[in-house]
Amino acid sequence: MIVVMEEKATETQISKVIDRLTNLGFDTHRSTGVTRTLLGAVGAKVVDTRELELLEGVAEVVRITTPYKLSSREFKPEGMEIRIGDVRIGGDRVVVMAGPCAVESREQVDTIASYVSRSGARILRGGAFKPRTSPYSFQGLGEEGLRYLREAADRHGLKVISEVMEISQIPMVSEYADILQVGARNMQNFNLLRELGRQRKPVMLKRGPAATIEETLLSTEYIVSGGNNQVLVCERGIRTFETSLRYTLDISAIPVLKKLTYFPVVADPSHATGRRDKVIPMARAAVAAGADALILEVHHDPDNAQCDGPQALLPAQFDGLMGQLRVIVSAMGRTI
Repeated sequence: MIVVMEEKATETQISKVIDRLTNLGFDTHRSTGVTRTLLGAVGAKVVDTRELELLEGVAEVVRITTPYKLSSREFKPEGMEIRIGDVRIGGDRVVVMAGPCAVESREQVDTIASYVSRSGARILRGGAFKPRTSPYSFQGLGEEGLRYLREAADRHGLKVISEVMEISQIPMVSEYADILQVGARNMQNFNLLRELGRQRKPVMLKRGPAATIEETLLSTEYIVSGGNNQVLVCERGIRTFETSLRYTLDISAIPVLKKLTYFPVVADPSHATGRRDKVIPMARAAVAAGADALILEVHHDPDNAQCDGPQALLPAQFDGLMGQLRVIVSAMGRTI
């Protein structure tokens, strides 16, 4: 349930309500909005809400019926804007993350970073650890790749997002990356999600290929319940009966997520379609549907890429897409 405090509730009153909730056996999570403080109380205990409504400073008590209590928009109705230095994700901005699927060399990632930065990307993506279906495929450069990624991002004024695959990698990836990415294969790796909840860096969680929206938000709940509410939810395509593309990018999930949760929503048309000729139209559609960010693969030599070359945009294609996106977001009253 959510305890909504009065606009003029004092810190003393808020502390007393938190103490009361703790004594009743609830885990309490505080959210400070523009005008009011909300206290999310999570626990299986059933209480008479009048016990709380009569406490000084309490405006009302609202029961949350969704199973993802702390990820629900009821907990933070105004939405969330995640700030990483001068980059803001959410609100009236649409942020573009772009870069290679995998970091292959210092020269490769620096070249791509220079292209995407000039075109307007704000965050450099790139995998240093690559979860591959085949054990014989390129698995990434590890910490060396992270170092190349960080150097290139700093040189071209970008932030960094990179995937973390297991708990032991969190300290290393956190040292280099500004956003920690959880891939679709790990969406329900609950031990990893719990540990990421103890971090103080934003986490982007990708929806699994067979996951419902509710299951996706229950996964974000693992992160938020650990104390980290800096979460981005990424729609990256789901597996359907259609075989003409790698996955079906669920555009409808974007407005649904925007209604159900306060987290910024990211779309990944590169992994969803698996074909560069389909990435651009799906990127346009995702932004028109309300996505707060895009994560795109770009490569200056995709024919020789170590992985996912067919879905990587060429620099000129990426630059053209950025121009189209500026028109779309302007019509929606947003900026890029």
